[in-house]
Amino acid sequence: MFEGFQLEMIDVGPGELRVRHGGSGPPLLLLHGHPRTHMTWGQVADLLSPFFTVVCPDLRGFGRSFQPAESGGHAGSSKRAKAQDCVGLMRQLGYKRFAVAGHDRGSYVAFRMAMEHPDAVIKLAVIDSVPILEALERADEKFARLWWHWFFFATPDKPERAISANPLAWYGELRPDLMGAEAYQDLLDVIHDPAVVHGMVEDYRAGLTVDRQHDLEDRMAGRRVQCPALCLWSTEDDMEELYGNPIDIWRPWVSEIEGHGIASGHHIAEENPMAMAEALKSFLR
Repeated sequence: MFEGFQLEMIDVGPGELRVRHGGSGPPLLLLHGHPRTHMTWGQVADLLSPFFTVVCPDLRGFGRSFQPAESGGHAGSSKRAKAQDCVGLMRQLGYKRFAVAGHDRGSYVAFRMAMEHPDAVIKLAVIDSVPILEALERADEKFARLWWHWFFFATPDKPERAISANPLAWYGELRPDLMGAEAYQDLLDVIHDPAVVHGMVEDYRAGLTVDRQHDLEDRMAGRRVQCPALCLWSTEDDMEELYGNPIDIWRPWVSEIEGHGIASGHHIAEENPMAMAEALKSFLR
């Protein structure tokens, strides 16, 4: 995976991000979800690199990127802060304008980037998500049954202790045959690192506090993402069970949107990389 890509640690101001980048063509930033690192994109990056310059970082708090300083209200783990990191990263690499695609937690960073940096983001793809505020406002019995971890992760200390007691048992869905040996080993290393586990859980604590507030402020101000948006989701996970057609929930937040489901479980980039790459290529070209 990542044939011909460079692996670097790049200083974005508050700290360093671990980044792989390569390919040729217009710049495309790919953002991972929980508990993954940038390695989740390896197969998709290889499929897209003949057409795009692909940039895959570990978000702050994840993988081998820096851990943010603790702050009141979890601001250091906010999607706003992570979006600023990524804009800074792309500028360091020489790209003032670029497309961004985010999966799961990474989609919230991509959305926040498109909302607050319209001069930088020319196209936005969100994958397996709806806006945080929308998810919380729809948090019924079904949500509590399927996405209970959102609220467990919001509690202090206990999530870190539970995960670190047996990381492989907690993240039991790992599939080295789908991920690839290098990506699997990379993920094993980080989920056994207590500092990274804390950083990943903080991402959820920020979601229920500062990130929710940012979404609410956008809605009250009538702000919308102005660039074209793509919504993709896995048809074999729980998105349709929870939300029907996720595009309908994204529609009030963006100026224009298209999208479709992909036959896959939650980690589409690993389970159906060809379909993911084709959907992104079709939207971005």
